Amino acid sequence: MAVAGVSTARRREVIAALRRGTVPHSGLDLFAVGLERFENALDEELASVAATGSVFKAVRGEYGSGKTFFARWLAERAKRRGFAVAEIQVSETETPLHRLETVYRRLVERLATSSHRPSALRDVIDGWFYALEEDVLAGGTVASDPDGMPDAVELQKGVDELLERRLASVARTTPAFAAALRAYRRATLAGDTGTAEGLIAWIGGQPNVSAAAKRAAGVKGDLDHFGALGFLQGLLTVLRDSGHPGLLLVLDEIETLQRVRSDVREKGLNALRQLLDEMDGGRFPGLYLMITGTPAFYDGHQGVQRLPPLAQRLATDFGDPRFDNPRAVQIRLTGFDLDKLVLLGTRIRDLYAMDASPRVASVADDAYIGDLAKAVTGELGGQAGIAPRIFLRKLVEQVLDRVDQFEDFDPRSHYSLTLSSAELSDVERNAWRQRAADADEVELDLP
Repeated sequence: MAVAGVSTARRREVIAALRRGTVPHSGLDLFAVGLERFENALDEELASVAATGSVFKAVRGEYGSGKTFFARWLAERAKRRGFAVAEIQVSETETPLHRLETVYRRLVERLATSSHRPSALRDVIDGWFYALEEDVLAGGTVASDPDGMPDAVELQKGVDELLERRLASVARTTPAFAAALRAYRRATLAGDTGTAEGLIAWIGGQPNVSAAAKRAAGVKGDLDHFGALGFLQGLLTVLRDSGHPGLLLVLDEIETLQRVRSDVREKGLNALRQLLDEMDGGRFPGLYLMITGTPAFYDGHQGVQRLPPLAQRLATDFGDPRFDNPRAVQIRLTGFDLDKLVLLGTRIRDLYAMDASPRVASVADDAYIGDLAKAVTGELGGQAGIAPRIFLRKLVEQVLDRVDQFEDFDPRSHYSLTLSSAELSDVERNAWRQRAADADEVELDLP
């Protein structure tokens, strides 16, 4: 994507994140190298979901192949289409996959839209009630009061009736969701902030909500495993009626299931299978569910293969990577090679140069960026696939910033690449140490 036309604020946000060695929250399309081959298929799938369909996608790739980046890049594309998005890291302690009530709670905590950062639940629900009011008023059935304003009692009655119709399918299986929404509206209209906040928390699956708030809605207890599916169905309905055609839900790092107790692992895999069954049955129109994992998770005996029905759903034949089918249920990321790393570096250099000294583009030219990419990759044992994060951090922080600020700084003369254990991730550190160990094993024939 060309960087022309990108706002200054957006450029600076991206550069600042790379300087810290983190993935930017937005602007990933500005440097998404090698993902072009997926664009058409993913856009088709998002369109299908927006048309009340549902899609499941499994992404496979080794550590450092860019699975998390890929998911966030897709999230940006989804937001531009009006989708809500949520990314969840699966873990044994924080978000065990077999506890769907916890997965739902994390979903709500991380729910975001193009205009609202996490958690966007209350904004979405308030927007939904506003949309219901507009629909009722557009129907022309609400009388006006002496001041020419819509009669408040009739308007509230009309909204309640429309709410019941919109949530009819949800209320049949999860009546508590609809009851909590009704009570939230009453509390909001009455100015009862405490009750309203308690009910929003309960709708979001939070435990330990006050008994008073739950009594206001006539509900009891906390959300359980089976109720979570009903709440997800209700959330999708609210999202669609409030102007969001779908929800992209990413379950990242699902390979952590391989490292838990066998009974917990099998419960987690079965929960995933159950969710897919419900999607196939048409229960979740508007849901795009994506999981990311390593090849070992999809192919090994401690992962998907332990549950044959799930393995059959995810089975995909992989041959020559050039002909991988991006429409398949399982797609693979092949990671970076040196050429892609250099292309990535030049894109970031060009983005940086738009707000910097003219000498940035000439001093940090393509040839130098190629040399830096080779140096970083060499320090990581030749593994270009895990190099992008630290490569971009060094490029921005150590090279581009200095070229921009110091007229006499020349990276070829004044900068020598060094890596330290403290600045590396676990995967990067292992590659760096292995490279050093391999170098120590080289026998030198000295006189």
